[in-house]
Amino acid sequence: MATLNPLEKRACIDEVESGTSTKLSTDGSDEVHDARLTFFTPKEQRKIIRRVDARLVLTLGFLYTASLLDRTNLGNAVIAGMGVDLRLISNRYSVITCVFFITYVLFQPLATVVLRKIGPRLFLPTITVFWGLTMFCFGFLRKWTDMLALRFILGTFEAGLFPGATYLLSCWYLRYELQKRYAVFYAVGILAPAFGGILAYGCSQLKNKGSGPNWWGQHYGPTAADPTASSGVLSGIAGWRYIFWVEGGITILVALASYFTIVDFPELSTNTGFSFKFLNQREADFVVARIEKDRQDVSLEPFSVGTYLKNGLDVKVWGFAVLYMLSTTNSYAIAYFLPIILNDGMGFSVSDSQLLTAPPYALAAIVMYAMAWVGDKYHIRSPLIILNGVLLLIGLPLVGFAKTVAVRYFGVFIATTGCNANVPCVMTWQANNIRGQWKRAFCSATLVGFAGIGGIMGSTVFREQDSPKYHPGIITCIVFAGLIIAITLAMDYKFLRANKRVDAGGRPIEGLEGFRYTL
Repeated sequence: MATLNPLEKRACIDEVESGTSTKLSTDGSDEVHDARLTFFTPKEQRKIIRRVDARLVLTLGFLYTASLLDRTNLGNAVIAGMGVDLRLISNRYSVITCVFFITYVLFQPLATVVLRKIGPRLFLPTITVFWGLTMFCFGFLRKWTDMLALRFILGTFEAGLFPGATYLLSCWYLRYELQKRYAVFYAVGILAPAFGGILAYGCSQLKNKGSGPNWWGQHYGPTAADPTASSGVLSGIAGWRYIFWVEGGITILVALASYFTIVDFPELSTNTGFSFKFLNQREADFVVARIEKDRQDVSLEPFSVGTYLKNGLDVKVWGFAVLYMLSTTNSYAIAYFLPIILNDGMGFSVSDSQLLTAPPYALAAIVMYAMAWVGDKYHIRSPLIILNGVLLLIGLPLVGFAKTVAVRYFGVFIATTGCNANVPCVMTWQANNIRGQWKRAFCSATLVGFAGIGGIMGSTVFREQDSPKYHPGIITCIVFAGLIIAITLAMDYKFLRANKRVDAGGRPIEGLEGFRYTL
């Protein structure tokens, strides 16, 4: 932190006290930051943070809802007729779910750098508009190979949202108030699979309505029950096409609204552009001062490729990334295949399978926020990750090996809760234990990049030939749950030793005196 001479210090404090400060500074002495922190009463400070919550967390949460809705709606579209119309035989469904993550992973490291350079107010809404338009095009597909190209494009545009959003959130909040915000952001997002099932059910009811080319209609043909039935195409438009059109339209509307509600980084938050009024200079100074007092990394260092990539030499960066990958493998597997498992594996009808995806995600959102409250209040992270691993070890065997449908569906609740509640836990544990703007950007990219690898595995783990029990996929997810617990314990051991070293007078952690790893 820069040191000011007494005259500079007094002038800066006078500006803060008088409200005449016109330039936000991330430098200054402890006295200057303390002046900015104490200018507002505790009640006024809480009001400022609540205003940040309403604008930042909710806007990013709704953008993430659109993202998850658009990338995980394939299962609902398949059971609504897309599987027949596009001839998704053999492993074709797994292929089209998988290719999304190729570009999604490749472009994420670049996305956080671009976000930092051009700002979130332009970058995040724009990429959302583009993937909304891409999603709308899905409703015009005629061949399954055409979907491969669109899934590649979708992955390119969506690559910037999640690492950008998590990075932006970590720049605004203190270390021990971050998990609740991550939980709300992610909880709003995971309503997408729940809401998506209900929305898909409504769109499916539009089947055979409307008019268009003959191939827009729903195909039919011989079935196992009636192998002699004739084949053809029904009049009207297939219901699965409406799923993509409606959801693509919703995404575009959310993106356009976010141009007016999204906020910039704290030090730039008074530059609202055409956004709605947000913070004045004095309020922005307060936000910056509290972050600087918490971890002293508000200031943006000059960008250097070498320095940026050097962050990859820190082993804990990859430990967090692997934990996130193991968690998202389970969450993506459930999101992509739950409607199909409910329909094929448990015998529910198409409409029931779409609707029954919602309750498990509702429970996951409640548990997720409860864990976030406990984690922030008591400054704990890893015990919650271990608890979620245990939930997966309970729920997954019930889904795969229980004899009755009721018990298997109960297992869906437990497994869905465990994998989804773990996502904000891992995100926050990582954010609490790193410092520096570009390191934070690099870690956000690696974390979400490994999530994309988890998405590739999650989209292929349940194979067509393993239907209806999908035992190999269930076993794979169980093994990953065990690895979550083992890696978390190993990192706890590493962090505990580092904290003891600092307490004994050893070298500081993350280059900051007094910094301790959060366990």
